[in-house]
Amino acid sequence: MNLSESFQLILATGIFITTYAIIISEKINRTTIAFFGAVLMVLFKIIGLEKAFEVIDFHTIGLLIGMMIIVNIIKKTGAFQYIAIKSAKLTKGNPWHILLMLSTITAISSALLDNVTTVLLIAPVTLVITEALKVSPIPFMVSEILAANIGGTATLIGDPPNIMIGSETGLGFMDFLLNLFPVVAVIYIVTLFLIKVIYKPQLHVQETLKMKIMDFDEQLALTDKKLLVKSLWVLGFTILGFGLHQFIGIETATVALAGASVLLLISKADPEEIFQEIEWLTIFFFAFLFILVGTLEEIGVIETIAKAVIRITKGDLVFTGLLILWISGVASAFLDNIPFVATMIPLINSIGRLSSINITPLWWALALGACLGGNGTLVGASANVVVAGILEKHKHKISFAQYMKVGFPLMIVSIIISTVYLYLFYFM
Repeated sequence: MNLSESFQLILATGIFITTYAIIISEKINRTTIAFFGAVLMVLFKIIGLEKAFEVIDFHTIGLLIGMMIIVNIIKKTGAFQYIAIKSAKLTKGNPWHILLMLSTITAISSALLDNVTTVLLIAPVTLVITEALKVSPIPFMVSEILAANIGGTATLIGDPPNIMIGSETGLGFMDFLLNLFPVVAVIYIVTLFLIKVIYKPQLHVQETLKMKIMDFDEQLALTDKKLLVKSLWVLGFTILGFGLHQFIGIETATVALAGASVLLLISKADPEEIFQEIEWLTIFFFAFLFILVGTLEEIGVIETIAKAVIRITKGDLVFTGLLILWISGVASAFLDNIPFVATMIPLINSIGRLSSINITPLWWALALGACLGGNGTLVGASANVVVAGILEKHKHKISFAQYMKVGFPLMIVSIIISTVYLYLFYFM
């Protein structure tokens, strides 16, 4: 590496760390500082402008925009208010039971859909309920973020890292389900228990408000049943498309955008109004974040770190597996897990070629670390950023530090449980 390359590496790392530090401090709007950091990468020619656009994951961006359009049209039907009232009445207005119900729906949906789609559908429901009960939505939303990332870990289609691993290795839906669901179920139960302990003081509601909830008529919330029928058909086919996308060869982003365009066409909704409702700050934050992380990947920082991890293990299966798990978990809390996993996949394949060890357990270690690690911070996973944006839009901002106080320890607990699971069933 010559002097110029060394300087670029140091400069890029400095810009990245400084940008993240400011995002964490929240002294400047996160989208603004991510924008500034991304521009600096291009301005100092660490990454070219065309390459900067190339490293943006437009699959994620397209998925976000498509699902936001679908959700915004469905909102007009009153469906979310209906679900909110029905859920609250089934639980008799008990805030803990509501949190438990919505989190479980989120976890199951995230295993069958993707995390972003799930939180986009659940978040509006949560806000309606918490506003009626006059409680903070933050405990509910944090629980849903955790549930989305945990649930998404269990299946091939639940989280992008799993899709990438499955595509590279040929491991199928049932492989992921059989190998990851058992530990994911345990992690989810433990996480819910700890959530109850952490947020119990905030989950008190006056009996009068509970009774008020029971008086609501959910049928009155449905304002446009014809549009609701159309929306549910389109949403149903979109979800089916997500489930079949790997078999039909169409990306999830294309499925989401196709569903959005069809629903926008048949609903005859005002496109200007619908597009104004899109969380554009969240969309641009993702784009700038992809440029920042993509630059590090482009100049070899992520690869250097990953190779050092592999070199330390010296081919020992237990050491390699547990180190991949923990490095993936901690790294994915702060970095986007997609470029990290993209770097780790060829390195794990290299271990398989250069040694006699069975590398299949290493894929489970990588999947658990990368997916569960997303729970560590607000920027750890797509679902986290989306929920934070929705909360901010509704004047219920959750700070980076406020989330991390809950999310990071619970993420560490999940990685500890994964360590025990992998050691007992794959490394002994």
